[in-house]
Amino acid sequence: MAGAAASSAGDSPGSAAQPEAVAVAPATAAPGPDRPRRKLRWPFAIAPIRVFAPVVVFVLVMTAWSVVSHYVIAADSRFLLPPPESVISKGLLNAATRTEILSALGSTVQIALTGLTIAIVLGVAFAVIMSQAKWAEYSLYPYAVVLQTIPVLAVVPLFGFWFGYEFGSRVIVCVMVSLFPVITNTLFGLKSVNAAEHDLFTLHGASRWQRLLKLQLPAAFPAMITGFKISAGMAIIGSIVADFFFRQGDPGIGRMIDVYRQRLATEELLTALLLSSLVGLILFWVFDFLAARVDRAHGKRR
Repeated sequence: MAGAAASSAGDSPGSAAQPEAVAVAPATAAPGPDRPRRKLRWPFAIAPIRVFAPVVVFVLVMTAWSVVSHYVIAADSRFLLPPPESVISKGLLNAATRTEILSALGSTVQIALTGLTIAIVLGVAFAVIMSQAKWAEYSLYPYAVVLQTIPVLAVVPLFGFWFGYEFGSRVIVCVMVSLFPVITNTLFGLKSVNAAEHDLFTLHGASRWQRLLKLQLPAAFPAMITGFKISAGMAIIGSIVADFFFRQGDPGIGRMIDVYRQRLATEELLTALLLSSLVGLILFWVFDFLAARVDRAHGKRR
């Protein structure tokens, strides 16, 4: 009883509180910031990988080409695939051949750029119209698909009958083959804008013109650039195809390719093909550069 009373007295409010023992965890050092991982130092760290990798592939292709030409093809048939050094010496380093090819290539590039410019203007205009009204898309888009599926080689002679065999007909061929990628990519970009952004413009009472200029076209720009890149290569191809059919006017690279084919001048033929491919690649890089500059400027404005 006495013990119980003592215990009761100890728990009463007037009694002195006894401190309780609290377990304290050992202090640990605060974790410091992660050390930056050391980047791997490649032997070719001086050149970026995006430059080094294509160079490696180019060297491998040239090596394989040389091996096939020297050791696989018989000597009497080597004119079918001459080695790279022969193409360089007879094609690129030969002044007469180089001047002839570059002059023809200049005419081809002029036609291709004219057709590409017209295709970009028409393609973006048609895509904008189709993006603003469903009835316009339903009315026009099937014909854009038909334009893409028509055999070009079957239609090119008709252009010669209708429009002549000179500059204008070649430009029309370029427009025909390069128009569809611009239309489809631009239309895709214009229609891929987030619905929430459309709602925001609606909330602020934006007009259709403001919505197009400030929302849809900036959002569609990456897709548009993709279409321009594809159409640039298609325009070069269209110009070369037109050269095979339209013999009047300044000779293009397509006519020179046909001449070299008839002469079995494989070195000159390969030189013309390689330089034509280089022009298409340069146009691709130009649109890539423009896209990067516009993105950077748009980011600064934001």
